[in-house]
Amino acid sequence: MADYMDELLKELQWESEKTRKALSRIPDDKFAWKPHEKNRPLGKLASHIAELPGWIPFVLREKELDFNNPVTFLGHSFDNKKDLMDFFDKTLSEAKKALQEGKDKELKKEWFIRKGDVILVKATKGDIIRRMSFNHVVHHRAQLGLYYRLLNVPVPATYGPSAEEQGF
Repeated sequence: MADYMDELLKELQWESEKTRKALSRIPDDKFAWKPHEKNRPLGKLASHIAELPGWIPFVLREKELDFNNPVTFLGHSFDNKKDLMDFFDKTLSEAKKALQEGKDKELKKEWFIRKGDVILVKATKGDIIRRMSFNHVVHHRAQLGLYYRLLNVPVPATYGPSAEEQGF
């Protein structure tokens, strides 16, 4: 039976193919566009999606995330597709390496997201990786799909066909 790190690696590969396809459709002239004043610009949303694999090595390496301290793997912003895709490839490669080298026992350790003394989230490292890397990227890819629909950019198929890709 495969260990849990192997299962996470398979899931990362599965999701990253869909994420790459979604990110590759961003028009370079629309990075500043946003559908509503309360939404983040398309480039900021895409940049955040590209950095989400960074949760994996961060969680495996650290014992917590404290928002009172600088977080180097979050907060990136790109204004063109080439730099965005290069960054996504880098974070994805680092995430794969962390899972390949990681040990299952590490995933059972407690992990915290906090703001100073206030604990916002307490879970195992395995749960944090699933929630903040895998589930989180699915959520933001769906947002990206809505942005694309409003811009008349073909929405890529993910778990089934999109209206634009009925036959894939």
